[in-house]
Amino acid sequence: MGSDWVVPGWSVPARVRAAVTTRQGPGSSEPPFDRCNLGLRSGDVPEVVLGNRAAVAATLAPPSAPCWLQQVHGCEVAVLGAASVSGEPVADAAVTREPGRSLAILTADCLPVLFCDLAGEVVGAAHAGWRGLAAGVLERTVAAMGVSPARVVAWLGPSIGAPSYEVGEEVREAFLARDADCASCFAPTRPGHWLCDLAGLARRTLQAAGVGRIEGGGFDTFTDARFYSYRRDGARSGRFASLIWLAGV
Repeated sequence: MGSDWVVPGWSVPARVRAAVTTRQGPGSSEPPFDRCNLGLRSGDVPEVVLGNRAAVAATLAPPSAPCWLQQVHGCEVAVLGAASVSGEPVADAAVTREPGRSLAILTADCLPVLFCDLAGEVVGAAHAGWRGLAAGVLERTVAAMGVSPARVVAWLGPSIGAPSYEVGEEVREAFLARDADCASCFAPTRPGHWLCDLAGLARRTLQAAGVGRIEGGGFDTFTDARFYSYRRDGARSGRFASLIWLAGV
């Protein structure tokens, strides 16, 4: 696909297809979004964003247009079947067994997580900002897949890295309340503030949920100019997408 895309380097059934867009993918957004902004709620021109989404779909060529979500930093999971989807479901994760039904997660520092099972029969995608992660979005996504967690493979996509992600005490306390041993994912900076390893917290969460294999990680959207970053760019940051679908048998 070239440098305009990130393809997960995971070992999964061949019918599982996935890709992550970058800001230099197909699109026509002007600065500061240049050019493949896919977020309708980012301040960009809506018609341009819709055109960018169409260009991404045309390039990736999934059997159907991606199902975009109205993400709210929560933990709801949309289970998508054969019926057509009207609008954007209000959810922060989606799961499907329907071949050709492509799932899309938008991020700009939050952690996108892609899922499939070892048989290549079900896929999922989740948006894990700190609020959704603390609320259980990853565990709920795994449960919605309807297979043994031991047969689930998860891939951690591009998110803000620990050296770039300073958070307040309330974030640390939210995770310590769930897992007292997660303190290793926080490093103190100034009083009441911590560097947070979001991908590390996700790994701990997935391991506790019994997920059989966890891959990916190692990104930092704040320092990697390929990606949009809300922390780096502010409220006028665009959004990139992590997509996954099942090809036909």
